[in-house]
Amino acid sequence: MPTTEPPEHPRPPAADRSRPRAARPAPGLPTDTTEDVRARRPALALLPVGSFEQHGAHLPLTTDTLIACAIAEQLAARHEALLLPPLPLSCSHEHADWPGTVSLSARTLHAVVTDVAASLRRSGLTALVLVNGHGGNYVLRNVVQESSAADGIRMALFPGPADWAAARDRAGLATPAHADMHAGETETSILLHARPDVVRDGYADADHRADERPHLLSLGMAAYTTSGVIGTPSLASAEKGAALLAGLAEAFDDYLEACGVPDD
Repeated sequence: MPTTEPPEHPRPPAADRSRPRAARPAPGLPTDTTEDVRARRPALALLPVGSFEQHGAHLPLTTDTLIACAIAEQLAARHEALLLPPLPLSCSHEHADWPGTVSLSARTLHAVVTDVAASLRRSGLTALVLVNGHGGNYVLRNVVQESSAADGIRMALFPGPADWAAARDRAGLATPAHADMHAGETETSILLHARPDVVRDGYADADHRADERPHLLSLGMAAYTTSGVIGTPSLASAEKGAALLAGLAEAFDDYLEACGVPDD
């Protein structure tokens, strides 16, 4: 009786296809050697600062870190810079009601970033940009503020509110910025473009608006959402994500002069 060989890539049974997809590891860490850095002699370093916090059921806990890395990689591709590995933990206390969220104190984050800046200064770099992916890292503004008054490395915090506003306009986002706070159109769009493998199904039905959040810092996110989402991820697209990253990369050019770095 003739036999039929199985196809080279058999389709998994329906039960397997219904399981959540396993996310592949985050993009590779920078692979420069010390001699690479010596040869390039960059004046500028880029430090992505993310978080490890809930982003609803459709985005991973590493969302802010992945977004900060995607932005930093865009900047490094346009400018001569030392791309540093990300800080994947930060100040996520408002998300503590959701499992998996891990936070650092503001004191710890301040100390870590300050130590990184001092180390870079000793190795000859003159400017450090903190590429921040988490809105709750308020202390980073203080770190930059303090560095401007000290005889140390020049620092900047990117992107700022105006940078996001310009990028959102360019990308044609429909949700107002204040309403699109968390795991909404902006963040979902960027990951649909940069890391579509980590975006789970269900974001088209995950919209939740909570435009009034007067006691967010006191009560946390759980007072305003049960899903962890505040925004409209149903409006997200990879095209919008690409436009957002391109807009941010253009906005960054103004920061070079502020950091005393020549624009090559």
